[in-house]
Parts: sequence; structure tokens; C-alpha cells
Amino acid sequence: MVNTIEPEVKKSFHLSGVAVSAGDTQGGIGSGRVIIRYKREITPDGFFAPASRSTRFNPAGPRGFLLILLVLVPIFFAACATPSPPKRTDNICEIFRERPEWYDAAYASYQRWGVPIYVMMAIMHQESKYMADAKPPRTTCLCIFPGPRPSSAYGYAQAKDETWEEYQEQSGNSWADRDDFADAVDFVGWYCYLSYKQCKISRKNARSLYLAYHEGRGGFNRRTYGNKKWLLRVAARVQQRADRYRGQLAACEGEFRDRGGCCLWPF
Repeated sequence: MVNTIEPEVKKSFHLSGVAVSAGDTQGGIGSGRVIIRYKREITPDGFFAPASRSTRFNPAGPRGFLLILLVLVPIFFAACATPSPPKRTDNICEIFRERPEWYDAAYASYQRWGVPIYVMMAIMHQESKYMADAKPPRTTCLCIFPGPRPSSAYGYAQAKDETWEEYQEQSGNSWADRDDFADAVDFVGWYCYLSYKQCKISRKNARSLYLAYHEGRGGFNRRTYGNKKWLLRVAARVQQRADRYRGQLAACEGEFRDRGGCCLWPF
């Protein structure tokens, strides 16, 4: 038994996502013929009302693809954007209030290497001012043209290529990135720990740790910094910042330790 459709009506409409001509009595769905029924209203003047077309959103269609693209593209660029430094870098409490995840990373590094948070943060401030993609300024050629950079230092900690590779190998953090704060602060803690072991520097002595950080542990032991008055002034500023950070952190660290986290019971 086959139901046919009035031959004089030749409109196209959608049935389950497939366009079907109203004059057709056969379809390509399954086997055999397709029974097509549809309802059309009659207007008061006796004419058929125009057949309504489906307005259901189809995510596989071109409009659906465009909408998905408009949603995902901004998310992608936001994820790839370089994070800006904290607004108030002179106050370690305000730094961690703006970036609470930084405190978690710094505290994890402290637990691992024993270097106080305020020392590591003072060193990182001096090295990069907390800029994720910081690099040394280029030299100049003939006082006009930009030349090469003086070193491969990069990221929050201004770690050079070879030193970063040494850290990755010795710490087991092989996937570490220099523009990731958690990796960078762990690197600073690791390097200062080695200075504590090999140079006999107290882990609270920000001045000497910074000199070893800048000159290398071998350079520190040879006292290569002795005739570099500018470097001694910088190291003194690092110590002053570490002392200021220490006092500030003592007054606010409780709020970061006690804030807790999200727990999905029973996992």
C-alpha cells in the first residue's frame, strides 16, 4: 500500500534532516517506497498556507560551524596570550591575592628545596619583574641596527638554555617551561638549593644566593663578583626586597594557607 502526494503541490520540505520533494512518491531512505504525510493549513480565503520550513538548529550545518568557531577562537587566543605581571609587585601579599595559584607553586617549591618563598620571589622580581616572556635586551650594531641578544636567558627566572636543560634532567621535571610560573619558581628553588649545598650559602641569604645565581656557583666560589660594583648594588637591592617580602608575608600568609580548595567526595 502506497500513499501518494498531490502532484500539483511541488514544494520542498525537510523530513528528519533530509530534503524531500513533495511531488516525489519514492525516497532513498531504507528499501522500498517512503510514505510521506504532511499537514497544510487552509487560509480563510480558501488557499493553502505556505508550508512552514524547519528552523531547528543544526550544529553540523554551516551556521552551526560558524557559531562554534566564534566561540572557540577567542578561547584559544585567550589561552595562548602571555599573562601580564601582577599590578602591585612591591607587596607580596597583593601579588598572591591577585595570583593565588602563584602562592601554591611557590610554597610547593619551598617544601621541595627549603628556600624561603620571599627569597625566591625577590630573585624572580629582579630577573624579570614577573614577565613570563622576558628576554635580555638586544645589543646594537653600529649604534643603529639591532644585534643579537647577549644570552639565551628567557622567562620568569631568566634561565639560560643549558641551565634549564640541567634542571629538567636533575629535577625530573622534563616538561617544564620557562614561561610557566610554577616551573620557573621551582627552578629558582632548585638553583638556590644547589648554591646552599655547593657554596655553603644560607638559604635565607638572598644577597649571596643572588650573586651565585648571577655569576654561577663556580663564579661565586671564585668571587668573580668582587670587582663588579654594579652587581653588588643589585644584590643588595634583592636582599632589601626579600626582607620587605618576608615581613609582608608574615602578616598575610595565613589567608593563603587556610583558603582550602575544591573537594569532590569521595575522590
